[in-house]
Amino acid sequence: MTDRIDRRSFLAKGAVAGAGIAAGSVLAACGSSSSSSTSTTAGSGGSTGTHPDGISSATPKTGGTLTFGVDAEEKGFSPTQGTFDEVGILYARTVFDTLMILDSTGVPQPNLAESVTSNTAATVWTITMRPDLKFHNGAVCDGAAVAANLTAHQHSLLTGPALTPVQSIVVTSPLVVTITMKTPWVPFDYYLCGGIGSQFAFVAEPNWLATGSQTNPIGTGPFIFQEWVPNSHFTATRNPAYWRKGMPYLDSITYKPIPDPDQILASLNSGVIDILHSDTGSTITQLRDNTTLAYIDDTKVIAGEPDMACILLNMSKAPFNNAKLRQAVAYATSSAQYVKVIDGGVTEPTNGVFTSTSPYYLTDNGYPEYNLAKAKQLVSEVKAAGGSVTFTLGNTPDPKGSQIGEYLQQVLQQAGMTVNLVPILQDSIINVALTGAYESLTWRQFGAVNPDLNYIFWTPTNASTPGFAINMARNTDPAMQTALLQGRQSTDKATQIAAYQQVNRLLSQDIPYVWYARTVWAIGAQPNVQNFNNPSTPAGNKAFGMIGGAIWPQQIWLS
Repeated sequence: MTDRIDRRSFLAKGAVAGAGIAAGSVLAACGSSSSSSTSTTAGSGGSTGTHPDGISSATPKTGGTLTFGVDAEEKGFSPTQGTFDEVGILYARTVFDTLMILDSTGVPQPNLAESVTSNTAATVWTITMRPDLKFHNGAVCDGAAVAANLTAHQHSLLTGPALTPVQSIVVTSPLVVTITMKTPWVPFDYYLCGGIGSQFAFVAEPNWLATGSQTNPIGTGPFIFQEWVPNSHFTATRNPAYWRKGMPYLDSITYKPIPDPDQILASLNSGVIDILHSDTGSTITQLRDNTTLAYIDDTKVIAGEPDMACILLNMSKAPFNNAKLRQAVAYATSSAQYVKVIDGGVTEPTNGVFTSTSPYYLTDNGYPEYNLAKAKQLVSEVKAAGGSVTFTLGNTPDPKGSQIGEYLQQVLQQAGMTVNLVPILQDSIINVALTGAYESLTWRQFGAVNPDLNYIFWTPTNASTPGFAINMARNTDPAMQTALLQGRQSTDKATQIAAYQQVNRLLSQDIPYVWYARTVWAIGAQPNVQNFNNPSTPAGNKAFGMIGGAIWPQQIWLS
């Protein structure tokens, strides 16, 4: 759908700081009575015809191995050192467990933890662990283990910035950890569900974590690490002592990185792999058309917000420290046209970071509507004032990234700008953004179950220039900090809504990002792959299924 670095959101390859959780959606949780269950067009999020939907209430079968085609490779497994994207989340869910899990309504519920509670001010949070939990190596997973994990994250350049509100972490009894905040942190429990950027939710064996190793991970998860050959495969085998009795059902699971969208689809059709994920429009269209496959996507129901595709602008230096030029780029870019030309209508146009179903969405948020004449006028004004309208646009050099870059170059040059495309390798582009060594980049980010999970990317306190900045657009608008703190610290829903509607307006006013599409993620699978989109909480309630291209592996079984 977008170039590959965008797909990886912030915590992608080469990232060295930050936190933010990606959010997607799951189909309506309707059970089925057999392995041949199907979902309608509406239920499957826009597919044509009917498909097996990854949900089954039949008695699971134990055994077999599953091969999962993923869209890229990871840098490693360490929650403090790795850079988890949708593939990283899949890997992590395989060998680790999260402290909390989202239920089917998008509300955090206990998972590895027995409970997570806070005082009324959300300044003191208490994590109580389940008794008798063991890591794969037999070590005890208790309050001390959780505290060691969180402390390690505090000292990590990668994950530490997300934990700056934390004042102290104290083991108050063998199974209990008390976390005291400097200021209220109302949505802290959402960070414990383990999405992109909240990787401190995954609990690793402390001694292994302290080594900084990126391989041979030791967790409490449903599968035990067996082998990892980067860019070839990662295989894990069933954990016979898994704390969730009866799970997992598979004997083993293997992930195979296949970055090329045509190749990964051909691998599914030929049976080389059993299941895949994709956010590429052409792949999604073909999956929808093949009703012999199981299929889901997230076009209909969303937990929070999906990622948004955009142009990331560096506001700290010329030429995009000029507000008029940022406005010109926005006026020149038609989201509706992009969706039609690049994504084949699979995605939908956007005017900002929030979708139309969000309480934070505003029909008129002040973002410039497509107007080529207005864009040309602003370009002329910038030139007349002695400003530059020439800039570089970084994009990854894979076929899809090149297509997007060339498309945006063309539409912006129609408005009188001069755009020089700069290919940047996938494993480098994140660091380019963090260090500010760019003028504009094709991008994708900001999917979040709760908007506070984007705090670290939007706060002006993280917009230091000219060096390293987690607020990669380097937007220093002080009004943004006021709105973000209001959203984070208030327990009143109306106040939270008002705060993030103000964030919406400020992003539209400041234009650190030029929006061009929302993301759609899809899963396609052979029909014998059962229950891949039907996880449950330890209490036996329905949990959220596919989020941002990642599913849970423990409940999958093969018919």
